[in-house]
Amino acid sequence: MKLRDQIISSAKETISNEAKAIANLENFIDDDFIQAVDIIYRSKGRVVVTGIGKSAIIANKIVATLNSTGTPSIFMHAADAIHGDLGIVQQDDVVICISKSGNSPEIKILVPLIKNFNNTLIALTANKESFLGLEAHHVLNCYVEKEACPNNLAPTTSTTAQMVMGDALAICLLNLKGFSSRDFAKYHPGGSLGKKLYLRVGDIVSQNMVPKVTPETEVANAIIEISEKMLGVTAVLEDEKIIGVITDGDIRRMLKDQQEIKGLRAADIMSENPKTIDVDTLAVEAMDILKKNKISQLLAVENGKYVGVVHLHNLIREGIL
Repeated sequence: MKLRDQIISSAKETISNEAKAIANLENFIDDDFIQAVDIIYRSKGRVVVTGIGKSAIIANKIVATLNSTGTPSIFMHAADAIHGDLGIVQQDDVVICISKSGNSPEIKILVPLIKNFNNTLIALTANKESFLGLEAHHVLNCYVEKEACPNNLAPTTSTTAQMVMGDALAICLLNLKGFSSRDFAKYHPGGSLGKKLYLRVGDIVSQNMVPKVTPETEVANAIIEISEKMLGVTAVLEDEKIIGVITDGDIRRMLKDQQEIKGLRAADIMSENPKTIDVDTLAVEAMDILKKNKISQLLAVENGKYVGVVHLHNLIREGIL
């Protein structure tokens, strides 16, 4: 077999094996799973997720997912727990212990200690008959027939199954809590994803200068206003109301058609009925309007009054695109 064919075959077999194992997890959504979700949902404490080796890595990921979807969680390494970190576990906390075999030496030491604290213990394991499976109050079954590793040794399919079961748990809790996209944004304020959910036009406009002229402003002064405010546009206002807009494009077209600009006023070259957007509109909606109309700027209004400009470059800089 050629190297290329060997690589493709191996990759496809790995994906196929893991996909089948993940699909089989549906059969393990039972009363234990339901009760585990309900206990965490009603808990006044946090979820402490623990494990060792590759399971510890998955535990960290599950903690991250739970925290970002509204379920306060913390990671505790199983080996460190029996050397002092067990103090992480508080009275009302629920503990999830992850172990494929359920029989690791550290797990056998840790489990009785957790139960002595009277905390609810939820096992996430591939072996319900293991020490962990038999000692836990509830078991989330992550059984896999074999690893994707051809030697059936390296944790591959099993860790994927653990992660997916953790995701199922997190999403069930999310739905029970009625966790919305707005709630999600509270926990992701620094990322572009969060910004799409909370950043509003007004947040951007407040950072820009406010270009404006009157209908009687000479074109030469309108050009200066556009240049100084660095947004490629100026609003044309009459009695504080928007009656038009002048863009860089309008200036270029005017210079192409006019030999002499002296005496021309803003009203002579402005475009009427410019597109506006309310400051309370989400920035991602502003981006959609710009793309749909193939324009670079929108005039922002608050209670019908002109307050500034939102530019395509503002949105790109904020990671909205």
